[in-house]
Amino acid sequence: MSNLTFTVADVFAERYAAAPQLTARLRIEESTGEVIHAIALRAQVRIEPQRRKYTADEESGLLDMFGTRDRWFDTLKPFMWMQCSAMVQGFSNITEVDLVMPCTYDFEVTWSKYLHALKDETIPVVFLFSGTAFTRGMNGFGVEQVPWDCESRYQIPVSVWREMIEHYFPNSGWLRLSRETMESLAHYKAVRGLTSWEEALESLLAKAKAVS
Repeated sequence: MSNLTFTVADVFAERYAAAPQLTARLRIEESTGEVIHAIALRAQVRIEPQRRKYTADEESGLLDMFGTRDRWFDTLKPFMWMQCSAMVQGFSNITEVDLVMPCTYDFEVTWSKYLHALKDETIPVVFLFSGTAFTRGMNGFGVEQVPWDCESRYQIPVSVWREMIEHYFPNSGWLRLSRETMESLAHYKAVRGLTSWEEALESLLAKAKAVS
Protein backbone atom coordinates (compact mmCIF):
# COMPACT_ATOMS: atom_id res chain seq x y z
CA MET A 1 0.00 0.00 0.00
CA SER A 2 1.49 3.32 -1.07
CA ASN A 3 1.65 6.45 1.09
CA LEU A 4 1.38 9.63 -0.95
CA THR A 5 2.01 13.21 0.19
CA PHE A 6 1.15 16.23 -1.96
CA THR A 7 2.75 19.67 -1.57
CA VAL A 8 2.12 22.81 -3.63
CA ALA A 9 5.62 24.15 -4.26
CA ASP A 10 4.72 27.14 -6.44
CA VAL A 11 1.89 28.82 -8.36
CA PHE A 12 2.77 31.03 -11.32
CA ALA A 13 1.10 32.81 -14.24
CA GLU A 14 1.31 30.82 -17.47
CA ARG A 15 2.15 33.33 -20.21
CA TYR A 16 2.14 31.04 -23.25
CA ALA A 17 -1.12 29.12 -22.88
CA ALA A 18 -3.99 29.23 -25.38
CA ALA A 19 -6.35 30.48 -22.65
CA PRO A 20 -5.87 32.29 -19.31
CA GLN A 21 -4.41 30.01 -16.68
CA LEU A 22 -2.26 29.71 -13.60
CA THR A 23 0.00 26.70 -13.12
CA ALA A 24 0.57 24.97 -9.79
CA ARG A 25 3.84 23.07 -9.38
CA LEU A 26 3.10 19.99 -7.26
CA ARG A 27 5.62 17.88 -5.39
CA ILE A 28 4.43 14.31 -4.84
CA GLU A 29 6.24 11.99 -2.43
CA GLU A 30 5.78 8.25 -1.89
CA SER A 31 7.29 7.13 1.43
CA THR A 32 6.99 3.31 1.43
CA GLY A 33 9.21 2.55 -1.57
CA GLU A 34 6.23 1.52 -3.71
CA VAL A 35 6.72 2.16 -7.44
CA ILE A 36 3.97 4.37 -8.85
CA HIS A 37 3.20 3.64 -12.52
CA ALA A 38 0.85 6.62 -12.92
CA ILE A 39 -1.71 8.75 -11.09
CA ALA A 40 -4.96 10.05 -12.57
CA LEU A 41 -5.02 13.06 -10.28
CA ARG A 42 -7.91 15.37 -9.50
CA ALA A 43 -7.77 18.51 -7.37
CA GLN A 44 -10.47 20.70 -5.92
CA VAL A 45 -9.12 24.18 -5.23
CA ARG A 46 -10.93 26.16 -2.55
CA ILE A 47 -10.38 29.75 -1.44
CA GLU A 48 -10.24 30.23 2.35
CA PRO A 49 -10.99 33.96 2.81
CA GLN A 50 -10.94 33.74 6.62
CA ARG A 51 -7.17 33.10 6.55
CA ARG A 52 -6.15 36.70 5.75
CA LYS A 53 -6.82 40.31 6.75
CA TYR A 54 -8.41 42.98 4.56
CA THR A 55 -7.93 46.72 4.12
CA ALA A 56 -10.79 49.22 4.05
CA ASP A 57 -10.55 49.40 0.24
CA GLU A 58 -10.76 45.63 -0.04
CA GLU A 59 -13.69 45.57 2.38
CA SER A 60 -15.76 47.74 0.04
CA GLY A 61 -15.07 45.33 -2.82
CA LEU A 62 -16.17 42.37 -0.70
CA LEU A 63 -19.42 43.96 0.50
CA ASP A 64 -21.51 42.23 -2.17
CA MET A 65 -20.14 38.82 -1.18
CA PHE A 66 -19.74 38.89 2.60
CA GLY A 67 -21.69 41.92 3.81
CA THR A 68 -20.30 44.40 6.32
CA ARG A 69 -17.28 43.54 8.47
CA ASP A 70 -19.40 42.89 11.57
CA ARG A 71 -21.00 39.92 9.75
CA TRP A 72 -17.75 38.31 8.60
CA PHE A 73 -17.64 35.81 11.47
CA ASP A 74 -20.67 34.14 9.88
CA THR A 75 -20.12 34.91 6.18
CA LEU A 76 -16.36 34.61 5.62
CA LYS A 77 -16.37 30.91 4.74
CA PRO A 78 -14.35 28.78 2.27
CA PHE A 79 -15.77 28.47 -1.23
CA MET A 80 -14.96 26.60 -4.43
CA TRP A 81 -12.55 28.15 -6.90
CA MET A 82 -12.12 25.38 -9.46
CA GLN A 83 -11.61 21.71 -10.16
CA CYS A 84 -8.67 20.58 -12.26
CA SER A 85 -6.83 17.40 -13.17
CA ALA A 86 -3.49 16.04 -14.34
CA MET A 87 -2.01 12.72 -15.43
CA VAL A 88 1.11 12.01 -13.38
CA GLN A 89 3.75 9.82 -15.02
CA GLY A 90 5.40 6.92 -13.22
CA PHE A 91 7.91 7.58 -10.44
CA SER A 92 9.40 6.28 -7.22
CA ASN A 93 10.11 8.30 -4.06
CA ILE A 94 9.44 11.82 -5.37
CA THR A 95 8.34 13.68 -8.49
CA GLU A 96 7.04 17.07 -9.58
CA VAL A 97 4.16 17.80 -11.94
CA ASP A 98 2.41 20.91 -13.25
CA LEU A 99 -1.32 21.28 -12.57
CA VAL A 100 -3.17 23.56 -14.98
CA MET A 101 -5.57 26.02 -13.28
CA PRO A 102 -7.87 27.59 -15.94
CA CYS A 103 -9.14 31.09 -15.07
CA THR A 104 -11.74 33.58 -16.29
CA TYR A 105 -12.45 37.31 -15.98
CA ASP A 106 -16.20 36.84 -15.50
CA PHE A 107 -17.31 39.26 -12.74
CA GLU A 108 -20.51 37.23 -12.26
CA VAL A 109 -18.51 34.31 -10.82
CA THR A 110 -18.11 34.44 -7.03
CA TRP A 111 -14.40 33.74 -6.91
CA SER A 112 -13.70 36.30 -9.65
CA LYS A 113 -15.43 39.01 -7.60
CA TYR A 114 -13.31 38.05 -4.61
CA LEU A 115 -9.99 38.07 -6.48
CA HIS A 116 -10.67 41.40 -8.16
CA ALA A 117 -11.39 42.95 -4.75
CA LEU A 118 -7.93 42.06 -3.43
CA LYS A 119 -5.27 44.78 -3.69
CA ASP A 120 -2.21 43.14 -2.18
CA GLU A 121 -0.78 40.29 -0.10
CA THR A 122 -1.98 36.76 -0.92
CA ILE A 123 -4.89 34.52 -1.92
CA PRO A 124 -5.25 31.76 0.72
CA VAL A 125 -6.16 28.47 -0.96
CA VAL A 126 -6.31 24.77 -0.17
CA PHE A 127 -5.85 22.00 -2.74
CA LEU A 128 -7.94 18.89 -1.96
CA PHE A 129 -6.57 15.90 -3.89
CA SER A 130 -8.27 12.73 -5.05
CA GLY A 131 -7.90 10.30 -7.93
CA THR A 132 -6.50 6.87 -8.80
CA ALA A 133 -2.93 5.63 -8.34
CA PHE A 134 -1.66 2.71 -10.45
CA THR A 135 1.00 0.65 -8.66
CA ARG A 136 2.98 -2.58 -9.16
CA GLY A 137 0.54 -4.73 -7.15
CA MET A 138 0.63 -8.44 -6.24
CA ASN A 139 -0.01 -9.61 -9.82
CA GLY A 140 2.03 -6.97 -11.59
CA PHE A 141 -0.61 -4.26 -11.51
CA GLY A 142 -2.55 -2.59 -8.70
CA VAL A 143 -5.08 0.20 -8.34
CA GLU A 144 -5.43 2.44 -5.28
CA GLN A 145 -7.52 5.50 -4.54
CA VAL A 146 -5.77 8.70 -3.53
CA PRO A 147 -6.99 9.27 0.07
CA TRP A 148 -9.48 12.11 0.51
CA ASP A 149 -7.40 13.59 3.34
CA CYS A 150 -4.55 14.50 0.96
CA GLU A 151 -4.43 18.29 0.87
CA SER A 152 -2.01 21.18 0.69
CA ARG A 153 -2.48 24.84 1.64
CA TYR A 154 -0.76 27.65 -0.22
CA GLN A 155 -0.70 31.45 -0.30
CA ILE A 156 -0.82 32.65 -3.91
CA PRO A 157 0.55 36.21 -4.22
CA VAL A 158 -2.14 38.57 -5.51
CA SER A 159 0.55 39.93 -7.86
CA VAL A 160 0.66 36.54 -9.63
CA TRP A 161 -3.09 36.67 -10.29
CA ARG A 162 -2.86 40.27 -11.52
CA GLU A 163 0.09 39.40 -13.79
CA MET A 164 -1.99 36.68 -15.44
CA ILE A 165 -5.06 38.93 -15.87
CA GLU A 166 -3.00 41.81 -17.27
CA HIS A 167 -1.28 39.48 -19.74
CA TYR A 168 -4.49 38.03 -21.20
CA PHE A 169 -6.78 41.05 -20.68
CA PRO A 170 -4.49 44.12 -20.88
CA ASN A 171 -6.22 47.23 -19.50
CA SER A 172 -9.63 45.66 -20.00
CA GLY A 173 -12.48 43.84 -18.26
CA TRP A 174 -15.31 41.50 -19.11
CA LEU A 175 -19.02 41.55 -18.31
CA ARG A 176 -21.68 38.94 -19.07
CA LEU A 177 -25.03 40.39 -20.18
CA SER A 178 -28.40 38.80 -20.94
CA ARG A 179 -29.39 38.54 -24.60
CA GLU A 180 -32.12 41.17 -24.14
CA THR A 181 -29.72 43.64 -22.54
CA MET A 182 -27.15 43.02 -25.27
CA GLU A 183 -29.75 43.65 -27.98
CA SER A 184 -30.87 46.88 -26.29
CA LEU A 185 -27.28 48.05 -25.98
CA ALA A 186 -26.62 47.19 -29.63
CA HIS A 187 -29.69 49.22 -30.67
CA TYR A 188 -28.58 52.17 -28.53
CA LYS A 189 -25.11 51.98 -30.10
CA ALA A 190 -26.43 51.79 -33.67
CA VAL A 191 -29.02 54.58 -33.35
CA ARG A 192 -26.43 57.02 -32.01
CA GLY A 193 -23.75 56.02 -34.51
CA LEU A 194 -21.29 54.96 -31.83
CA THR A 195 -18.32 52.94 -33.04
CA SER A 196 -17.64 50.73 -30.02
CA TRP A 197 -19.33 49.09 -27.04
CA GLU A 198 -17.15 51.16 -24.76
CA GLU A 199 -18.47 54.37 -26.31
CA ALA A 200 -22.04 53.15 -25.78
CA LEU A 201 -21.40 52.42 -22.10
CA GLU A 202 -19.57 55.72 -21.59
CA SER A 203 -22.53 57.56 -23.14
CA LEU A 204 -24.97 55.83 -20.77
CA LEU A 205 -22.73 56.51 -17.77
CA ALA A 206 -22.46 60.19 -18.72
CA LYS A 207 -26.27 60.44 -18.81
CA ALA A 208 -26.56 58.72 -15.44
CA LYS A 209 -24.05 61.15 -13.91
CA ALA A 210 -25.95 64.11 -15.36
CA VAL A 211 -29.19 62.89 -13.77
CA SER A 212 -27.60 62.30 -10.36
